[in-house]
Amino acid sequence: MEKRIYNFSAGPAVLPEEVLLEAQKDFYSYKGQGLSVMEMSHRSKTYDNIIKEAEADLRKLLDIGDNYSVLFLQGGATLQFSMVPLNIMQSKADYIVTGSWSKKAVKEAKRVGTVNIAASTESENFIRIPKQEELKLDPEASYVHFTSNNTIFGTQFHNEPEVGNVPLVCDTSSDMLHKKIDINKYALIYAGAQKNMGPSGSTLVIVRKDLLERSSDDLHTYLNYKIHAEKESLYNTPPTFSVYIMGLVFKWLLNMGGLDKMYERNLAKANVLYDYMDSTDGFYKGTAAKEDRSLMNVTFRLPNEDLEKKLIAEATEKGFIGLKGHRSVGGLRASIYNAFPSKGVDDLVEFMKDFKAKN
Repeated sequence: MEKRIYNFSAGPAVLPEEVLLEAQKDFYSYKGQGLSVMEMSHRSKTYDNIIKEAEADLRKLLDIGDNYSVLFLQGGATLQFSMVPLNIMQSKADYIVTGSWSKKAVKEAKRVGTVNIAASTESENFIRIPKQEELKLDPEASYVHFTSNNTIFGTQFHNEPEVGNVPLVCDTSSDMLHKKIDINKYALIYAGAQKNMGPSGSTLVIVRKDLLERSSDDLHTYLNYKIHAEKESLYNTPPTFSVYIMGLVFKWLLNMGGLDKMYERNLAKANVLYDYMDSTDGFYKGTAAKEDRSLMNVTFRLPNEDLEKKLIAEATEKGFIGLKGHRSVGGLRASIYNAFPSKGVDDLVEFMKDFKAKN
């Protein structure tokens, strides 16, 4: 088989090899049925089994109770920036701003109602997560919104903010399923698939059913959570192939031992890279506050931009792609999502050691 390169891209991102091989085996004719999942009617019994099994496996992974609806939608997290306030904002909401994506969420929410910025670290260039005592929360807010992991700035909430009885809403696009979370702490979770769950095209929404009563019948039909819940994600044609791959990823996670095992693995991978960087006397300098470092997106700088360009060029030649930082901040970024192999992190560290010795 052709040698695969190490894909450090922030998304669309690396997928488990076992999942790719399984999909390859069934790509031409799914389970011997004579057609691909991509060609299959979303109303067929076969596809109905695929989407229902994906939902059932996700419920197992996260212990999702019957009081939550699981939706497979389209439009990415970007559409959810609008759908969340359109459906559940009852005049005002609190937003915790920790990076570019939460800023975009605020922009859309302001079109619907009043947004209170409960906390922001923008004045510090988003190098850290706000502390609990910094949050200025409104007990009358419709919900509190936060972004769990910040791909661009390499920061991550390691615990949920405490918000009292106000519903908690989270954009988990870039760290969904990296560890077990208590789903009952959340009123609504959404995530684009393409970073940690599957290919681009599908967006996962997990919403507590009592919140669906807030969805107004005056909303445009496709923007209404209640409609999607009633139709079990089949109001219109879902992103069929993307959901199929997500289902395979959920099975892979279950076979790996579940989310506690995945978290152990993610912690070990990140520690290998951060520990090495911290030992280099600033040659490789992490950009995020140590206590808020992301396990998914490791962001760092070198002593100057010329060295950064040189490292990216040499790394690409050696089969390490996607290390260039986001265009808005520069630097470097190694995205090491669930499916990224431990050996890839070890090999990157060896490459970085060699690069440092020569430069």
